[in-house]
Parts: sequence; C-alpha cells; structure tokens
Amino acid sequence: MNESEPQHLEAQSIATVSDSKTELDSFTKIVSAIQSLPGQDAQIRVVKSVLTFLGWTDVFPRRSEQVLVQSNSPSSFSEDRNLTPKDFLYNKKPTTDIERITCLAYYLTHYRNVPHFKTLDLSKLNTEAAQIKFSNAGVASENATIAGLLVQAGSGNKQISAAGELYVQALPDRDAAKAAIAHIKPRRKNKKSSTQGNGDETKEK
Repeated sequence: MNESEPQHLEAQSIATVSDSKTELDSFTKIVSAIQSLPGQDAQIRVVKSVLTFLGWTDVFPRRSEQVLVQSNSPSSFSEDRNLTPKDFLYNKKPTTDIERITCLAYYLTHYRNVPHFKTLDLSKLNTEAAQIKFSNAGVASENATIAGLLVQAGSGNKQISAAGELYVQALPDRDAAKAAIAHIKPRRKNKKSSTQGNGDETKEK
C-alpha cells in the first residue's frame, strides 16, 4: 500500500503539469485570436458573444456587487472604478516607465472611458497621479508600443492592447504579468518607421 502511494502521487503530479500546459496553450491561442481582431470594440464583442454562447452570463458581476480588487489579483472584472489614479498606481506598483505609462493607459481606458489617447494625455494623468515626471514620455510610449502593450489607434492616437490589459491586470505580480504576455513578440522598429517617427512624435505631442 505504501509502495504504491509514491507512484500515485507522481502520476497526479504529471497529470497536473499536463493540464497546466494544455490550459496555457489554450490561453495563448485564444488571446492571439482575439488580438487579431481590428480594434478593442470588436475584441469585446467577440468575448461577450463567446461567453453568451457558452452560457456563462454570470461571469461578470453586477455593478453593485463589485468589490475592490486585491493587489495580487489579476482579474479586472471586480475592480473598484472609484479608485483615484494615484491609488491605482500605488496598487499596481509599476517599476519602469513602460509599466507606468501602460498602467496610465489602462486607467484612462477603463476608469475615464478614454480608449484613444495621446502621449500628452498620459503625461497629464501621470501628474494627476502624483508620479515622478517621465524623463521622456514619448519614448516611454513608443517603447510600450514596441513591446506590444500599446497600439496605434489612428490620427496620432494610441490605445492599450489586449496584452497590455493582461499585463496591468496581473500587476503587481510581475512574474504573472510577464507570463500573461509571454506569447507576444515585440515589434521591431525598422529604419524607415524610425525616420518617419520623428514627425509623428512631434504631431502626437
């Protein structure tokens, strides 16, 4: 009886690892498919349609049932929308300019209903949040775009990507945040776009 117990535990461990890998693979495929859709509105419609199709209409709590999300929880569906930008940044604890500007983009999108914004909008919100001034907000915004956390939204505007949202939701757990976007390949900046970027950055500001 005792001799078979280690084998049983080992089998359970292997099964758990296998299940985790399957879940991660499924997660990666789903996120990649959603990200391929043009624009956040389309992404949200598809997600809601899938949940409705599966009969998971109770996944999202009612507004009155929402509670303040704990700092170590990656879920965005129970966030307290009354948080000030200062408190939000305090909870997320960004350590780099890229993380901070992505957090600000997330706040503008979900707390101020401003899905499309310019770098100046992020800088103003950064001041409102009583954060240290960016050494160069334009560079931070561009680096976040290269990392796949922000994307172009037209007319000189940007918006937070699905990957950026996952990253911010997972903070301040940095390991979980990195794991959430592990499937994202950073965008390479070619010389041509770099040359044109000077004019765009001036226009964006």
